[in-house]
Amino acid sequence: MSRRSAARLRAALLLAPLVLFLAVFFVWPLVSVLTTAVRNESVAGAFPGTAAAMPGWDGTGLPGPEIEAALLADLRVVDRRTLGGAVGRLNSAVPGFRSLISATAEAARSAPENAPPALASIDPRWEERAYWNTIRSALRPYTDRNLLAAFDLGRDEGGSIAPLPPEASANRVILWRTFTISATITLCCLVLGLPYALIAASVSGWRRNAMLVAVLLPLWTSLLVRTAAWYIVLQDNGVVNDVLLALGVIKAPLPLIFNRVGVVIAMTHVLLPFMVLPIYTVLITIPRTLMPAAASLGAPPWTAFRRVLLPLAMPGVLSGVLLVFMVAIGYYITPALLGGPGDQMISGTIAFYALETANWSMAGALGIILLGATLVLYALYGRFSWSGSPMGM
Repeated sequence: MSRRSAARLRAALLLAPLVLFLAVFFVWPLVSVLTTAVRNESVAGAFPGTAAAMPGWDGTGLPGPEIEAALLADLRVVDRRTLGGAVGRLNSAVPGFRSLISATAEAARSAPENAPPALASIDPRWEERAYWNTIRSALRPYTDRNLLAAFDLGRDEGGSIAPLPPEASANRVILWRTFTISATITLCCLVLGLPYALIAASVSGWRRNAMLVAVLLPLWTSLLVRTAAWYIVLQDNGVVNDVLLALGVIKAPLPLIFNRVGVVIAMTHVLLPFMVLPIYTVLITIPRTLMPAAASLGAPPWTAFRRVLLPLAMPGVLSGVLLVFMVAIGYYITPALLGGPGDQMISGTIAFYALETANWSMAGALGIILLGATLVLYALYGRFSWSGSPMGM
C-alpha cells in the first residue's frame, strides 16, 4: 500500500465514527419520519385478503361477492390493534368509517364462518361506491394523500386533485403565515443588523469587542430562557409598559404578548446575531480607503454608500437574510409562548399532529415541506457565502 493510500485510509477511519453517528442518529430517524408521509401500509396490513382481491375491481359500479367475502374474512381474524390503525386511516379520509367498520367486524365475528352475512344487510352504506373507492385507494402501498393535504388539496372520486373543503384543513393558511412572519422578522433583523454591523466594522479596539460581545451574548443563553425573559418584559406590568406609562407615552398597558408583536420582537432579538455576523464578516474585508476615495471624487456619503459599500457588502447581506429566514421558518418555542392562536407557525402544527393526534403521516408531510424549503434556502445561503463577487454571482 502506498503512503498516499495509507493516509487516505487513516483519514477514512477517523471520519467513520462521525459518519456512523450521523447515519444512525440523524439520517435514519429523519428518513423514517419523512417516509411515513407517503407510506400507506395500515389498511393493507389489516385486510390482506381484500388487498389481494381488489385488483379485480376497476372502481366502477360496486365490487363483486369475492371482494365482499374477502373483506368479511379479514374482519373476522384481524386483531383490534391492527384494525384500529386501519380504521383511523379510513375514517380520516371519509368520516363514518369507524362506525361502519366496527359494526361490520362485529357482525362478521358473530356470524357462522360458512354463512357470512351480506354487507348491505349489515349497513346500507356498503352500497355506496365512495366507501369502496376509499378502501381501494387506501390499499395502495404509497399515497400522495398527506402531501396533498398539506396544501389543502385532495383527490375526488375520479382521482383528480381538488381543493379540500375550507373546514377540512388550514395548512395552507399556516404555511403562508409561517413565511409571512419569517419575512417580517428577516426585514426587522436587516433594518437593525446592517447599521449595527457597519458601526462595528468602522470602530476598532475595545469598542468593536464590546459590540461583538453584545451581539453574541444572546447565543450564550438558552432559547427558552430568552423567550421567558421577553414574556416577563413584555407583559402588561412588565418593564416596557411600566416605562411607557411612567413617561406618559401611553395611558393603558399595550398588548405586547400573545400576539404577533411579541413574536416578532422576541424572534428578532434571538435571530439578530445571524444577520449581524455575516454582514460584519464581509465588511471587515473591504478596504477602508474606498469610501474616502469615493468622497474625493465628489460622491456624497449616501451615494458612496449605495454605489460602493453596499454592493461590496451584498454577499454578507444576502447570506444574513437567507440564514435568518431559514432559521425562522422552523421556530416553535417562541411563537408557542408569546403568540396567540393566530400566530402559530408550521412547526407548532407539526408538533400538534405528532404529539396530540399521533398523526405521524401528516407531521411527516409538513416536515417534508419545511425540509424542502430549508434545503433550498441552505443551497442559496451556501452559494452566496462562498461567492467572491460582490453580488454573489
